[in-house]
Amino acid sequence: MSLDVERRAVVELRADQTRLTGHAIIFNTRSHDLGGFVEIVAPGAVDRALAPGADVRALYNHDPGAVLGRTPKTLQLATDARGLAFTLDPAPTQAGRDAFELVKRGDVTGASFGFRTLKDQWHHDGGIVVRELLDVEILEISLTPFPSYSQTDVSVAQRSLRAAMAGSATRSVAWLRLVAQSRRMMKT
Repeated sequence: MSLDVERRAVVELRADQTRLTGHAIIFNTRSHDLGGFVEIVAPGAVDRALAPGADVRALYNHDPGAVLGRTPKTLQLATDARGLAFTLDPAPTQAGRDAFELVKRGDVTGASFGFRTLKDQWHHDGGIVVRELLDVEILEISLTPFPSYSQTDVSVAQRSLRAAMAGSATRSVAWLRLVAQSRRMMKT
């Protein structure tokens, strides 16, 4: 995958007799600290994933060699008041059977997603830098045993933060402190 692909995780996954369901994205909820900022996904940000012809894959642990399903036939995506919900009929492959059994047993409870940011907005709220995702291209959702933001690649988000900071013509003292703090964090 390209360097501009980002991943985020959510802990919510269920198994019934043959399908897996959950939410790959929860709207309007702050992430954990992602390296000097937190993130919020706006409800309309995922609309591209619901459009006819959208091509989203379901993977196990972000592994392109472990495809479990694909829109529109074996992976269905829909939004509800909570977020981007999915229903997955896992492939009858070794990866599919293993993933299903691990979810059924409760060993794997997490869902995650890989995406490209098309539009975001940065602001600060009480000393916290907030990135709001407004439009993203969902490439994949994944079942994962490690639904932890600490496992996330945030290099694209950091570049976007730097661009937002550089493009701001008016800077308050508080904003300049946030910029300096973010730069220190990026160097470590």
